Amino acid sequence: MSPNILGAIAERFAQEGACVAALSLREDFALGCATYLQKLGHEAMGLVCDVTREEAVQSCVASVIRKWGRIDILVNGAATQVQKGLLETNLSEWSKQLDVILTGTFIFTRIVSSEMVKRGIRGSIINIASTEGHQGVPDNIAYATAKGALLHFTRCAAMDLARYGIRVNSLTPTATDETEAVERAARWGVAWKGALAKTKAPTRLPPEAKTKLIPLGRLPKPSDYAGAAVFLASEEASMITGIDLRIDGGAASKYWQWLPHASTT
Repeated sequence: MSPNILGAIAERFAQEGACVAALSLREDFALGCATYLQKLGHEAMGLVCDVTREEAVQSCVASVIRKWGRIDILVNGAATQVQKGLLETNLSEWSKQLDVILTGTFIFTRIVSSEMVKRGIRGSIINIASTEGHQGVPDNIAYATAKGALLHFTRCAAMDLARYGIRVNSLTPTATDETEAVERAARWGVAWKGALAKTKAPTRLPPEAKTKLIPLGRLPKPSDYAGAAVFLASEEASMITGIDLRIDGGAASKYWQWLPHASTT
């Protein structure tokens, strides 16, 4: 997790009374989040985890169960991306992105859902997708493909786990206003310049240009996704499983040649 989308989700779940286990490959992110939440009086722990290693996932899950006795909600959002197209991406880059995004989600979902079934917990699992998984994307083939596969994994896992009352849904973010995330990183005491600072692909637009393409007129904030995640995990969503909830201001639904905020004069 980082101070961006998953950081907002962690903070919002803590505000709603959840005990939060913050997992990241970066120790400063995991401990920074947990320490911040603890200072506010919330139950939280930080764990370093490589989601592609089954034994590491098992160890983290065991730690959470030892501390709190159960897991009711799992949010899968580990990701990495190398913004390259088909002809530039090598096999190692392809495999790493699919391993983190797709295989990591499979490992965590299988292990956590097994613990839920064992304890009779009718839990909620939420997978973080992307609008890039819904549409053809240049210069990011491995990431976009993994996110697209994650949407179908969500549907299949939802069907496998429905008999146990465990719901599996996905949440689709899009390009995000990272102002909140930068402020969150400062609160956690961690260094984070933002995902947009890493963008290398020549076909990517600056934030102000992206805003003009979104029907609702602004980029979503991390807190917008956090509210949606809390809803999907709540009793109000008790009959919702196997769906993808897009929080994108209408971006993926828009007719391709319509420019919603372009001047017509």
